[in-house]
Amino acid sequence: MILHGYWRSTASYRVRIALALKGLDCRQTAHDLRTGAHRAPSYRALNPQALVPALETPDGVLTQSSAIIEWLDEEYPNPPLLPAKTFDRAVVRGMAALVACDIHPLHNLRVLDRLRGDFAATPDQISAWIGHWISEGFAALEEQIARHGGDFAFGDSPGLADCFLLPQLYAAHRFDVDVQPFPLIRAIGARLSALAPVAQAHPDQQPDADRP
Repeated sequence: MILHGYWRSTASYRVRIALALKGLDCRQTAHDLRTGAHRAPSYRALNPQALVPALETPDGVLTQSSAIIEWLDEEYPNPPLLPAKTFDRAVVRGMAALVACDIHPLHNLRVLDRLRGDFAATPDQISAWIGHWISEGFAALEEQIARHGGDFAFGDSPGLADCFLLPQLYAAHRFDVDVQPFPLIRAIGARLSALAPVAQAHPDQQPDADRP
């Protein structure tokens, strides 16, 4: 398999965590979003949306981190990323969607570029925008974890919801969002980061990461 991504992309980070939890090897190809490398015709031929990640598999190319991770879980079922009960799986998918649909899209690069370019948003306004949506989403996620979590976002084993939680926590730190009001999210983030395979999935550990 070949994972097309970008070191600082939280969506790519999700897939790296899933691969790490599964113990799967995957070659990486980097596309620097800052230089527009993801808009190259060669990459658009793989992913017409020109976004990362995309995963080349023996059966073809998959796009969208949620779909990729669920495919990985079906194709390589051990250890499972989703719980056994139908209701529990729906709860976990809802937690993941809270991040993927309601937090992340509002502060990804193309949205911020439009705010700066079309609406002349200042750096302070951009920071306030990011902080608002991350904090609002984390408040809801914190409550979901209080209901359903244990050592991890759902129960006591790392799973699909954690693949989404940790990259979003990374983004919160990157954008200087105050996460002190979310002790459960912070504790789970620390617990996940202490897992050796997950630590290797961190953006700073990627071959294309910026170096001091």
